[in-house]
Amino acid sequence: MPRSRPSHAFTLAVLVAMTSVGFAGTAAAQKASGPETTAARRVRELVRAISSGDSAVIAHFVDTATAAPPGLPPSARVERLRQQFAFTGGYDLHRVEAKGVNAASALVSAKRAADWRTITVTLDSAAPERIGRIAMAPARDPSVTVPTRALTDAEVASRMGSFVQQLAKRDQFSGTVMLARDGRTVYSAAVGEANKDFGAPVRLDTKFNLGSMNKMFTAVSIAQLVEAGKLSFDDSLGKFLPAGSMRPEVLAKVRIKHLLSHTSGLGSYFNDTWDGQSRARYRSVDDWMALVKEDSLEFDPGSRWSYSNTGMLVLGKVIERVSGQDYFDYVRQHIYAPAGMTSSDSYDLDRVNPNLAVGYDRSFTKQGTEWRNNIFMHVIRGGPAGGGYSTVADLTRFAEALKSGKLVSKRYVDILTSPKPELSSPQYGYGFGVGVQEGVFGHNGGFPGINSDLTIYREGGWTIAVMSNYSMAAQPVVERAKELITAGRKQTAAK
Repeated sequence: MPRSRPSHAFTLAVLVAMTSVGFAGTAAAQKASGPETTAARRVRELVRAISSGDSAVIAHFVDTATAAPPGLPPSARVERLRQQFAFTGGYDLHRVEAKGVNAASALVSAKRAADWRTITVTLDSAAPERIGRIAMAPARDPSVTVPTRALTDAEVASRMGSFVQQLAKRDQFSGTVMLARDGRTVYSAAVGEANKDFGAPVRLDTKFNLGSMNKMFTAVSIAQLVEAGKLSFDDSLGKFLPAGSMRPEVLAKVRIKHLLSHTSGLGSYFNDTWDGQSRARYRSVDDWMALVKEDSLEFDPGSRWSYSNTGMLVLGKVIERVSGQDYFDYVRQHIYAPAGMTSSDSYDLDRVNPNLAVGYDRSFTKQGTEWRNNIFMHVIRGGPAGGGYSTVADLTRFAEALKSGKLVSKRYVDILTSPKPELSSPQYGYGFGVGVQEGVFGHNGGFPGINSDLTIYREGGWTIAVMSNYSMAAQPVVERAKELITAGRKQTAAK
């Protein structure tokens, strides 16, 4: 989805070129002994710029201290950073640590949200005085005591309930949560408002926007077709898309595996053309494909990792060409139906759709807290790259169906959910983010007013599904759940 955070979008390991982060420096963040590295200095400058809340100050930082990532203009980078201040009120910087000569990390906490993060900046190889990449990962609140022994399911549920209710009381989380073990619900909750205009409460069956999580369904659909012998991960786009549908070099060089792993060199179809037109014009895969017809490659496929909504969109077209079905019909028949997902779809938002949550973005201003809905910011219908709707129960059913082999065989589950370092994708498989050290896989989605996440454990049978209609609100809930589930246990790296 547009401006999604691998929040690719994936909370397990977020690698984003100039993604949205923000802090406010404190006296507690002391310099390490010895000369401060350039990277450490840049982290502190980033702290000051974002915490100013001043677009001009942020723009100056972006212009003087960052290298321009492909496909992301300075105005977009400024806006992403500015949004962080608007959402959090700034961050407290607790610690800066050098990571070699060219990188440094900072431990930060949000001033007005229950959100801790580790931010790592890496200097650009071509311009070593500038930040080339910012990696963002969730961090544990050091003041919260993590149990040293394994918890019973009842204890996990009790502690999780206390945490969620605390967030809800402070209005820092609105949404649904489901923790399940081997498909059995251990804890579930629904808090907040699905529609603030009418004071409609969130219910456990409320449908929330998935953001980029639809990418998992697209990837599994491709794997089904590969398993059926109808295509190969090594096939080029030109085998399925006709000449003229995209540039010749795109059709010749890009392979299915590149699209699945975000290593194709394609960018995002959420461009200026889309932004300047009516959302109602874009409902089908072909509608969206018109936006990418002239897109060129930003780098040689397989040589770099760069989150790509266009890549997943194009896979949707491949699914249509190979299966002979409309993309949405294929997913309903081959993903939702066998998984038992009765409350999931890509709805046309200008029609009546019962029990859909409205997304809200919060800003902190001098006048106080201000809420805005995302109705006119978002797509009118989701697609292969994201924007559909689901429930925490349906996401849990999807996880169980995937693990049990109902959707694809175990061999293909392993292929989808394993890293692809040979394609320059060490923390992302085919449509799934991969937490190797944690032994988990899944995906999340983010956009103003959207933050949803599905985390699936390879061992122990646990799944965590969290959906929220507040920006960035699901991540603290996911991280707390992970702490409780893994308390007192050694993490097993994924094989």
